[in-house]
Amino acid sequence: MADTKYIFVTGGVVSSLGKGIIAASVGKLLQARGYKVTIQKFDPYINVDPGTLNPYEHGECFVTVDGRETDLDLGHYERFLNIQTKKENNVTTGRIYQNVISKERRGDFLGKTVQVVPHITDEIKRNIKLLGLKNKFDFVITEIGGTVGDIESLPFIESVRQLRWELGKNCFCIHLTYIPYIAAAGEVKTKPTQHSVKELQSEGIQPDMLVLRTERKLSADVLRKVALFGNIDPSAVMQSVDVSTIYEVPVMMQKQGMDEVILRKMNMPVVGKPAMDGWNAFLQKRNDAKKEVHIKLVGKYVELPDAYKSITEALSQAAIYNDRKLVLEMCHSEKIDDENVAEVLGDADGIVIAPGFGSRGIEGKFVALKYAREHDIPSFGICLGMQCMVIEYVRDVLGLKTANSTEMDPQTEYKVIDLMEEQKHITNMGASMRLGAYDCVLKKGSLAFQSYGKTRVQERHRHRFELNNDYKERLDAAGMKSTGINPDSNLVEIVEVPELRWYLGTQFHPEYNSTVISPHPLFMSFMQAAAETKEIKTEKKTNE
Repeated sequence: MADTKYIFVTGGVVSSLGKGIIAASVGKLLQARGYKVTIQKFDPYINVDPGTLNPYEHGECFVTVDGRETDLDLGHYERFLNIQTKKENNVTTGRIYQNVISKERRGDFLGKTVQVVPHITDEIKRNIKLLGLKNKFDFVITEIGGTVGDIESLPFIESVRQLRWELGKNCFCIHLTYIPYIAAAGEVKTKPTQHSVKELQSEGIQPDMLVLRTERKLSADVLRKVALFGNIDPSAVMQSVDVSTIYEVPVMMQKQGMDEVILRKMNMPVVGKPAMDGWNAFLQKRNDAKKEVHIKLVGKYVELPDAYKSITEALSQAAIYNDRKLVLEMCHSEKIDDENVAEVLGDADGIVIAPGFGSRGIEGKFVALKYAREHDIPSFGICLGMQCMVIEYVRDVLGLKTANSTEMDPQTEYKVIDLMEEQKHITNMGASMRLGAYDCVLKKGSLAFQSYGKTRVQERHRHRFELNNDYKERLDAAGMKSTGINPDSNLVEIVEVPELRWYLGTQFHPEYNSTVISPHPLFMSFMQAAAETKEIKTEKKTNE
């Protein structure tokens, strides 16, 4: 293909309609037709990245392979397209302004007044086109965060308006809106969508396609009405009805001909259908799964559905590929203690100890891990969860009762988990952790080696604290083995207790590398152990 095509996805009426899922679905359909596709997210907030944002504000912080802390939608992009994103795939208003101000300080603008137009919009456009220029993608899909009409989004919308003229037929705009159902009137209302489209048009953009988010199927009359008022070809009005899983959305869009409309509008050939065999096989396995597996996730943000998004999706994928229906229960670590731990975790087939920062809820994680270890329940500790595994083991098995992480207790006598040496003099919080993909060498014969089926892997990190190697030999002698080591720094990446059914912790975040087509090996192994535990318990109960 001679020219990269650019597709923009905007949203209106309300936020959280699922622009990221629609963008990922468009990418999936085009990718399934053999095109090379990538997706980027432009976020209108002034933070430079989501790394310092509280999960209560923004949900999960996703990390790219090259170490950029990004919006959680990049996780959806990777899970749908089975690709790895990089720093160029997520840009915020803060980063745009930071870049422009840095140029101004260097004198790049030769003393000219720096303005939103053209300097900010030029920087936005440069970042939009950067992926296409660097990597020769056939399609670059750009999701614009926020909703049309927001003050924060205006420079991005203006940049898209300019690009429409510059790119011509190589540009396509999709607008996602909401069609509410008024129960008292017994009908759906199109007026919010009409206003949203008019707002977008008033800012200089005529959408090429509308995607209508709705709780119930819309009639042909409603679709025609929306097309008429929005100056849209009726064939380019799609409806996104609620479905049981986000992974059904690409199939739903394909049935309505979304990919064909896009290709025709961009003067590209439409031949055959997207190759979705692997995707459809995954959905079929999901529908066929009847046996349940009960997983408890122990963390401090369990009331937030997006705080552990990549973990919950990785668990779901692994359960489906193990022919199981996932029953996931969130357990607040602050509410777990010695008196109630058996009641909270006793019926679990597997336990996940979640990552995080800070001391809140940490003691509950120790209690949960001790219970899981003593009752041989498959347990998976991720990042801080792995650190908690080590601390609990040192306290209870090695007998060092006051052992801790210096993150929780800087004065602890036994610094089992400590800051990396290069982190000890860093005061800036933003993007100052160990971030991105690092190598890990696995010990042959270990559970980790059996799960991956190879001796060297690469996984993504987001942390400051590490297992103190001064305790490695003592842990090994007591039964907790270090089975994954970074070859460059000698830092411990994986610990496990071989005498237990499945008890493993990773300093890295394996959930970032789990996709629909390629579920992560550790999650697959963990889920298999949990499913086997379920079978053993069921058989035991039957025999009783």
